[in-house]
Amino acid sequence: MKPILRRSAPLAGLVAATVLLAACGAGGRDDDDGDGDGGGGGASAPGVTADSITVGAHFPLTGVAAPGYSEIPLGAQAYFDYVNEAGGINGRTIEYVVKDDGYNPTNTSTVTNELVLDEEIFAMVGGLGTPTHAAVVDFLNDEGVPDLFVSSGSAQWGDDVENRPFTFGWQPDYEVEGKIIGQWVAENMPDAKVGLFLQDDDFGDDAERGVRQFIDDQIVAEERYTSGNTDVGPQIAGLQAKKADLVLGFDTPSYTALSQLVSLRLGYTPKWFYSNVGSDPTLVGGLLTRFSEGAVEGSASSLDGVMTTEYIAGVDKPDDPWVQLWQKVWDAHGKEGELSNYKIYGMSQAYTFVQALVAAGEDLTREGIVEALEEEGAGFEGPNLAPYRFSSDSHLGISGVSVVEIKGGVGEELTPVLTSDVGDAEIVEDDSGAAEDAPPESGIPE
Repeated sequence: MKPILRRSAPLAGLVAATVLLAACGAGGRDDDDGDGDGGGGGASAPGVTADSITVGAHFPLTGVAAPGYSEIPLGAQAYFDYVNEAGGINGRTIEYVVKDDGYNPTNTSTVTNELVLDEEIFAMVGGLGTPTHAAVVDFLNDEGVPDLFVSSGSAQWGDDVENRPFTFGWQPDYEVEGKIIGQWVAENMPDAKVGLFLQDDDFGDDAERGVRQFIDDQIVAEERYTSGNTDVGPQIAGLQAKKADLVLGFDTPSYTALSQLVSLRLGYTPKWFYSNVGSDPTLVGGLLTRFSEGAVEGSASSLDGVMTTEYIAGVDKPDDPWVQLWQKVWDAHGKEGELSNYKIYGMSQAYTFVQALVAAGEDLTREGIVEALEEEGAGFEGPNLAPYRFSSDSHLGISGVSVVEIKGGVGEELTPVLTSDVGDAEIVEDDSGAAEDAPPESGIPE
């Protein structure tokens, strides 16, 4: 997926209202509050009955971050509907309650309280955003609520198992992605003068840490933007002044569009390499048109020649068996619009959650699903191109990416799937065969 793919003062004013914000041991309550009935062997947990499992999520369904990100739960819901139509898991259908937090951490706290205390969810599944989810991660762990597959690449969702035993990441973390990008640049563009265009939070910090392991001496400029401030003219001018001829952008889709528009105005033409989060061609193309009031005809080809990374197949790979499954699911259960990379992201996360339910067994408990992920999650087969890193010591998600170049809206591979881990772990070509996995005939994990 590229999920979270990709003039002046007047331009900044124009987009202020529409810009996306930041991408970007187990324990717990296994007591029955009177409403839960785990069925099977008599196991019980909040949100679990003999015939249903209630899970929740927080997403920006409205407001400045809604474009793109609000499509993720549509994809997840479609896949859950597909599973429910087939009878659910162990006779239980999945009830999915999504609350709108408007990408505001205060709102995230409010809606998470509602999900945990009023809706009595079994688990949080796919809550989106680094600053938003950071506001609730400790509450979820204190309450013993499985906090699964956070929609963000911050390493904090998986590198502190002792203090956050219920939280699991899902997508590749930004540090690993930064390492793989940095190594590629060092090997293929060793003479490039590199500029960094970074979001001013953990997204940018983690990515920079990875990149600098390989090309610290090539970096000639570093510019940071604050989400919500749409005037990135000074940052792009700063990169131009330092003569950076390759810019690595770790930013969200709106800031990919803004960086492209400002560069056009300045006549600045470096080679661009955007993080997966900011490189969805269709979304960025639409944002280019909107932000420029039609002066730029944005399209899926607007990012031609840009490099990025991939960790699941997206809509640019219609022959991929997973994309074919997602298209089948969307055709049967989709609610709004066509299949997109964001909807694929949601379906892929939902698939992983269903795998976890299968691994946890009929006697479903909060402890049990955490233990199942730690014991079996690293071997899950799914749409991910690289294996998960789930264990009792790490709750980090997908372990790697491939580097691609966008041409005509399609990512053309420049590398095989490369994997690593945080810190000084080596980058290696993946030999697990994860990229060759195909879905079961039913489309539901077995």
